[in-house]
Amino acid sequence: MHKSPTKLLVPILFVLIFSSVSLFIDQTGCAAGQTDGVETNRDSIMTELRSALKSEFDLWYPLCIDTVYGGYFSDINYKWQLEGRQTKMIVTQARHVWSNSNAAIHYGQKEPYHTTARYGFEFLKNVMWDKEYGGFYDLVSREGKPIGFNGNYNKTAYGNGFAIYGLATYYQAFGDTAALNLAKETFAWLEHHSYDPTYGGYFQNISRSGEPFTGYLGPVPPKDQNSMIHLMEAFTELYTVWPDTLLKDRLTALFHEVRDTVIGNKGYMTLFFQRDWTPVSYRDSSEESRKANFEFDHISFGHDVETAYLLLETSKTLGIENDTTTLRVAKELDDFALKNGWNDSIGGIYDGGYIFKGDNKVTVVLKTTEWWSQIEALNSFLMMSRLFPNDPMDYYGKFCIDWNYIKKYVIDNKYGGWYWDGIDSAPKVEFGPKSSIWKCNYHTSRGLINCIERLGGKL
Repeated sequence: MHKSPTKLLVPILFVLIFSSVSLFIDQTGCAAGQTDGVETNRDSIMTELRSALKSEFDLWYPLCIDTVYGGYFSDINYKWQLEGRQTKMIVTQARHVWSNSNAAIHYGQKEPYHTTARYGFEFLKNVMWDKEYGGFYDLVSREGKPIGFNGNYNKTAYGNGFAIYGLATYYQAFGDTAALNLAKETFAWLEHHSYDPTYGGYFQNISRSGEPFTGYLGPVPPKDQNSMIHLMEAFTELYTVWPDTLLKDRLTALFHEVRDTVIGNKGYMTLFFQRDWTPVSYRDSSEESRKANFEFDHISFGHDVETAYLLLETSKTLGIENDTTTLRVAKELDDFALKNGWNDSIGGIYDGGYIFKGDNKVTVVLKTTEWWSQIEALNSFLMMSRLFPNDPMDYYGKFCIDWNYIKKYVIDNKYGGWYWDGIDSAPKVEFGPKSSIWKCNYHTSRGLINCIERLGGKL
């Protein structure tokens, strides 16, 4: 399932020797025959990536800007027309702020990204922040009225983490101290209402008044990998602009919880946990129970390749960029996904796998290929190709194949934008929404920018 540290000595030496220089990637970067009919030239791929990135911003903005109530529209159909209730979730609103702020940094120019991002920043500050109890509401109506279940307006660590992420980058891009102060206030709110002082980590669900759900909330366990990796991502971003001692302590702890507990030596992440970090598993339960709780217990290949990237970003920020344990774990995440969740015939990362009771191998149980998994894989494979340029896994070749898969099956060549899934496995998504409260251009713009900068030697 995974490689031992001893077997990784050679590639790690490559990293240690060449960490201060930009590693060369061959024009093809893969063995002859593996990528027949696939574009492998770096310059040609860079041109395609830049075009795809420009399209992302041209399509989304100004279309999704709500000039009446502030923030961004959530519901856009397959033809890029506004259609739906337009409820607004903190995650999506903050991601739009982040995407525009990050684009301003990438392009080295404030406009039009500052104007677009400010709509979201003002909406977060004036509407989505709970002025009575603090913290960000998870969901509001288009007009900004909180939406809850039976009147209970719960908040999430995940949502507040993305608010920090967007606010910190907004400050980095545009120098607005009000955004930094709100990010600090959000961190303090999480510290008082979500942080677990007994076992570490953060409780995902919090009541409006700030009481954490330390046990199950319905079927949902109190802690999960998705909250942890994105809090780690958010704290990493905040620490780059605010090197606070407590923030560093919490970021360091999150880093080790993700690397050493959520992943460990398995090569993939456990998805959900009880308060004391006991893994949630239905492997020994009935088939009915296992299927009913699949979302809490399976292998998410997309999250694995994404976390390989996030771990290395955090280690860099913490000053342990060449830490051999982190390099090994990150590499194992990508290798596990490629060995168990990669479509060998046309490329693409599958959505889900499972190791059934009595089995030692992974069975792919979700053969769909969501858009975010593909762009995260693209970024992660290219990252690995620079760290391990001569590795038998041929990361650059997989990067080329994955980009070819995205162009053919995930990017809409008629109306533009990215389908929810690859149309090879889910053809009906051709007429599905281009935007929802769970889909915007955060994954795509981040992955495209990272790949452009890696190919250009900037990362």
